[in-house]
Amino acid sequence: MRRHPRRGEAGRGRQHAEAGRPVTVPSQKGAAVGRGIGIGLMYGLWKPRVLGAWRVPAAGPVILAVNHAHNIDGPMLMGTAPRPVHFLIKKEAFVGPLDPFLIGIGQVKVDRTTADRTAITAALGVLDNGGVLGIFPEGTRGEGDFASLRAGLAYFAVRSGAPIVPVAVLGSTERRGRLIKGLPPLRSKVDVVFGDAFEAGDGSGRRTRKALDEATVRIQEHLTAHLADAKRLTGR
Repeated sequence: MRRHPRRGEAGRGRQHAEAGRPVTVPSQKGAAVGRGIGIGLMYGLWKPRVLGAWRVPAAGPVILAVNHAHNIDGPMLMGTAPRPVHFLIKKEAFVGPLDPFLIGIGQVKVDRTTADRTAITAALGVLDNGGVLGIFPEGTRGEGDFASLRAGLAYFAVRSGAPIVPVAVLGSTERRGRLIKGLPPLRSKVDVVFGDAFEAGDGSGRRTRKALDEATVRIQEHLTAHLADAKRLTGR
């Protein structure tokens, strides 16, 4: 049986070793601060409608797999999820004052051009400490339809044993704002729909390439089905 950290272990388990090099686990307190900022901004600027948030486990490690069609999708989820979220975010976003800010609120910087061992270990540390890891499984902003998944999500799910909760963010790209063209109109409605948690692995504990490929197929089926259900539910 997989052992989850006891209360207080997250604070003590700051350093995880990967190939002999210590890696600092992103701050859970920082992620809680980021959630507070996200709540203020997202509910202040737009009108999020959150459906199914109760499906996110109240405690223990969990991965939120989110479709990605707009830059506000990540902040929107940070402000609407029932628990603080640590997102894997491309290193290009960590520029100027955003670098210390994003690190301070517990986000994980990742180099998408290589197998970023530091980011991988930090993300696994989030899950080892019973936290919530947010991933855009498509790897980059696109149509937001889960059509092309990278293997990273399957690796984290199988490696950690954490359940996956699919999340559909809908409405962020429907219209452009008048004041800021790159953002949805102020006070417009954005739907955030959480799906049922599921296990990506087959129960064998295998981490082979074949096992990860099979897990990726299962994940894509779950995410695609959830997105279709979310669109029917919201009328988007």
